[in-house]
Amino acid sequence: MTEYVTLAGGCFWCTEAVFKDVIGVESVESGYIGGDVENPTYKQVCGGDTGHAEAIRIGFDPAQLQLGDLLDIFFATHDATQLNRQGNDVGPQYRSAMFPVDDAQETEMRAAIERAQADQSRPIVTTIEPMTIWYEAEGYHQDYWETSGRTNGYCMAVIPPKLQKLRKSFAARSKAAVTA
Repeated sequence: MTEYVTLAGGCFWCTEAVFKDVIGVESVESGYIGGDVENPTYKQVCGGDTGHAEAIRIGFDPAQLQLGDLLDIFFATHDATQLNRQGNDVGPQYRSAMFPVDDAQETEMRAAIERAQADQSRPIVTTIEPMTIWYEAEGYHQDYWETSGRTNGYCMAVIPPKLQKLRKSFAARSKAAVTA
């Protein structure tokens, strides 16, 4: 049975590309969560005034991929020590955040923060926020790396290093590394 987790780690194009390459991930959807405007648009969220984060909702098979392993990949492939920022993307919409669906997910998330903090000299600033209404991003944001990202200079600068880190640090979990 598919389980879902919602994570925000900067630009959703970049986080989506990483998790689409993880064995056990069945779906990745880009969207917006954590704000106070109904049916926000990309333009509104990018303005930083809606309170939403760019996020991904990951569907995964817990028989193939444990939530703790998925969260370890999340922390390894973005900078969880930057407040409201990932690289050149600045603002609360690019915050590092997790949105648990229940107490068990929240417990796993707290444990993942502790594991990630053990490997960092700077404090982890990732927040655990209440699960609120999920708004799917506009269609052109879905599967962005596969459809448009390889011709987008920003994506070409940011996504390949994230994928390299995944394939090096989590080779047994990477679809590309296993089939290479």
